[in-house]
Amino acid sequence: MEEEKEKQPEAPQGKKRAHSVSRRTFVLGVGGTAVLMGLGALRYVGHNPICRPPGGQDEIHLVDACIRCQRCYEACPRDVIVPAHIEDGFLGMRSPTLDFNNNYCDYCAEENEGRPKCVEVCPTGALVLPAGATAQSTIIGRAVIDERTCLAFRDTGCRYCYDACPYEAVVLDDYAPYPRPHIVNDKCNGCGACEAACVSLKAGSIAEGATERAVVVRCLDAL
Repeated sequence: MEEEKEKQPEAPQGKKRAHSVSRRTFVLGVGGTAVLMGLGALRYVGHNPICRPPGGQDEIHLVDACIRCQRCYEACPRDVIVPAHIEDGFLGMRSPTLDFNNNYCDYCAEENEGRPKCVEVCPTGALVLPAGATAQSTIIGRAVIDERTCLAFRDTGCRYCYDACPYEAVVLDDYAPYPRPHIVNDKCNGCGACEAACVSLKAGSIAEGATERAVVVRCLDAL
């Protein structure tokens, strides 16, 4: 019996080696991830700059302090605060960002006398405004016009963004036969009124493969 045991073939060396490498790779991967987390590197994995509600312009502070309680979503009277997705940044997932598809941020001017409700209900101070902050001094982002897809640059006379802007941050030039809109950066606070009003995807731009409206608000870090 002993001789038979001695003669039994051993497992192929290749399989042992593959198993060993796999385990080693796993251990190294776990260790590397732990180090990255310790250094805070995961904050930037897959990170895309995104627009934050009033008081959330300090990205590092917001991500660290936000507990994802969703109170800011619920308090927003215009329903423009939505949760960030994992592709926006691993550690920022489900933290508050802004969606201007259907509405814009008016700093709660009508509903709360210009005191953003999202800031008032935040329990951790993740959204916090400096003393004396106003809608115009709180820069959420900047509007950007894509002239390739903007209907006004096709001589249609479209001026929805111009009419919607509450801060006179959109001006019309003297182009004939129809003036075209341009953004005045010093006046734009990124409220999103122009983006919410833009009809380019509904009226022709989508035919050229556009995936977003002709005027959109970009986070300052994305410009």
